[in-house]
Amino acid sequence: RLLKDRPVRLDRGEDHYNVTSALIKSLRGSDPDAALHWLARLIDGGEDPTYIARRLIIFASEDVGNADPRALSVAVDVARAVERIGLPEGRIPLAQAVTWLATCPKSNASYLAINAALADVKRHGPLPVPLHLRNAPTREMKAEGFGEGYENPHEAPDRIVRQQYLPDALTDRQYYQPAPHGAEKTILERMTWWAKRLDERD
Repeated sequence: RLLKDRPVRLDRGEDHYNVTSALIKSLRGSDPDAALHWLARLIDGGEDPTYIARRLIIFASEDVGNADPRALSVAVDVARAVERIGLPEGRIPLAQAVTWLATCPKSNASYLAINAALADVKRHGPLPVPLHLRNAPTREMKAEGFGEGYENPHEAPDRIVRQQYLPDALTDRQYYQPAPHGAEKTILERMTWWAKRLDERD
């Protein structure tokens, strides 16, 4: 009986990473039952609960993102709870986070967007900030054209203006492409509406 009830300790090498990978992939695949199984394996195997919570925070941004912005808050709150109460009670908020994240709509659009933006920064280096976007706290800077021509969106109809915000070499880049579901569907609709309104004004 004692042997039967002994926890199945994780090997700190391959098992540690394989079971963690299985948890993340089950969350990504929207399978709460499989995710709970791998969570139980991690807990029973003696994994540090704060490590599990950190992985859930990363997942909330990387794989759920703006499809459900509440996911990050849930994951962060659960991490705080786990730090306060530890195990065994910490398994309960961890299970809450896992079931929530598994059943959220998914989007990795923000993850892909920052990776693409970083790739451009590495490829092109520190491109100059367009003059109209530069800060102009001194008379000399204003004389050099800093801030000249900037349009404040708060002073425009619908709070939007057609204005270049990217460096000259990257004016056609679109890094963020919202998913057409979850909360990102609303973001996509808003961005589409903005583009339509600007086209109507031109």
